[in-house]
Amino acid sequence: MTTVPDAIPQPRTLLRYNGGAVALHWMSAALILAQIYVGFTFHGMERGPVRGEWFTWHKTLGALILILGILRLVWRLMHKPPPFPPELSRWERFAAVWNHRAFYVLIIALPLTGLAAISGGADEATTRLAGGIPLPLIPGLSEAFGDAMGETHEILVKLTIALLILHVGAALKHQFIDRDGISGRMPPFPTPRDKDRVEAEGR
Repeated sequence: MTTVPDAIPQPRTLLRYNGGAVALHWMSAALILAQIYVGFTFHGMERGPVRGEWFTWHKTLGALILILGILRLVWRLMHKPPPFPPELSRWERFAAVWNHRAFYVLIIALPLTGLAAISGGADEATTRLAGGIPLPLIPGLSEAFGDAMGETHEILVKLTIALLILHVGAALKHQFIDRDGISGRMPPFPTPRDKDRVEAEGR
């Protein structure tokens, strides 16, 4: 696995992610954004039944993100991503690759650290998700270890938000400032060829 993938000229069409990768990408994005909202909302609430309900949804979304993260990793290992076009410089390719790799790590590490946090010193063997679905806790973890995992979880949340801002900012930059259509590798962003066709049809 190279650190910086080669760029491949794509004169006739911009090669794009396949349907499975697109679906997993946007489902992950939706869940992560929902999780950020739910997480910050319940975190600032006073303890009580309402906060407990929000926390249940926080755990549920975390479990879904973990499952989706594993599916994304398996899909990525089985399907190569489309090559970068030569318009993307070497340093941008480097940043894009490592931004994606960091996301893969985080969407798996975040739910696991959250699970470890609530497992520390727990008296029960399971915790409840939405709909009363039981989720097994990690046995044998001390309360101190759970607290440490809780702090780690919060740090990873902040890192995830920073990477998300970087990722979205880069996509918008390429689409609306550079106007090179690099973000068109991920539908529904249009490719440069799509934009040329629409402009030509509009004349």
